[in-house]
Amino acid sequence: MATALEAKRPRQISLTLGALLLAGAVLIGLAYGTRLGLLMIVGALLGVSLYHAAFGFTAAWRVFISERRGRGLRAQMVMLAIAVLLFFPALGAGTLWGQEVSGFVSPIGVSVVFGAFLFGIGMQLGGGCASGTLFTAGGGNARMVITLIFFIVGSLIGSAHFAWWIGLPAFQPVSLVHTFGAGGGMAVSLALFGGIAALTVLLEKRRHGGLEEAPRANFSQGRWLTGPWPLLLGAVALALLNFATLALAGRPWGITSAFALWGAKVYEFIGGDVSQWGYWQSPDNAAALRASVWSDITTVMNVGIILGAMMAATLAGRFAPTLRIPLGSVMAAVIGGLMLGYGARLAFGCNIGAYFSGIASGSLHGWVWLVAGFAGNAVGIRLRPLFFERPSEGSRAKSG
Repeated sequence: MATALEAKRPRQISLTLGALLLAGAVLIGLAYGTRLGLLMIVGALLGVSLYHAAFGFTAAWRVFISERRGRGLRAQMVMLAIAVLLFFPALGAGTLWGQEVSGFVSPIGVSVVFGAFLFGIGMQLGGGCASGTLFTAGGGNARMVITLIFFIVGSLIGSAHFAWWIGLPAFQPVSLVHTFGAGGGMAVSLALFGGIAALTVLLEKRRHGGLEEAPRANFSQGRWLTGPWPLLLGAVALALLNFATLALAGRPWGITSAFALWGAKVYEFIGGDVSQWGYWQSPDNAAALRASVWSDITTVMNVGIILGAMMAATLAGRFAPTLRIPLGSVMAAVIGGLMLGYGARLAFGCNIGAYFSGIASGSLHGWVWLVAGFAGNAVGIRLRPLFFERPSEGSRAKSG
């Protein structure tokens, strides 16, 4: 009898979360428009996909840098390739199904290089990237809640210093779509993805003599709902859902602008004033600061990601938060979170807004972000032993 009740409980909790998600989407849709309500659902699907596929950027880069295992990095190249094939024609036309669309195309300068490098270090210390922090926190990882809190604090500090950083030397934004056209931009991008994937294969075979075999997924008995999913399925899902975001929001998927907004709202609630900071004087950011946080696209999608990951973890029977966190791990979460937040503000985004959506937008700054962020990860990996105990042989943590 107890076993039957235990089996029903995750389903009941997930149904409650699903009802909460749908109610929130309906209320937001009624208050701020149908598209925004649908974007909350897209966010939830992103959360489910991230969690069930364990689609991490941090762990994938760490494993490649430390062990030359490139399966995760190759999955990222597949994700980017699908995104480019979907995004570039729409961005070249400027409209998608009657909706005006534009990409994330940003300047390339000192702020991007330093911010992405700092973000890369933060990924390894904080234990996740922007998407990883959200889906693991939603999945019940209490340590990642600490990372998320200080991610928000770092974003707020970064917005205070933003005007100084963007005043440093920088090149004008460069779009592959505008420079080469949609077709030419796709050809250049796909060649780069293929080159990176081929390099990972070469280095992995040189180190190990062969490629790591992907775990076989069994989708019988409801595995679609309980997971785990193949990594490549996660890559396809993220690309398609980012395209859905473009279609509904008119711009790609982003995460960290909401963190700066949340931090600013809290700071103003306790008596602070951010309105004179350069970051908050741009028309879009100033409008977001004045409006309800629930009218913000990124906020709504982030909440959806957390709820979606929570539903996925509950269905998988793995939602079991624990507060037993070693002091060194807590310190790494605090320091890493601050680096993640500060770096994302300087670099015009994170691994999602700058790397994934930036490259999907054809922005050259996304490629610069990738190089600088990867270098930061290499440094962060060297710093990890100062905070974490060495994992046992063969163990590998899942992180974003």
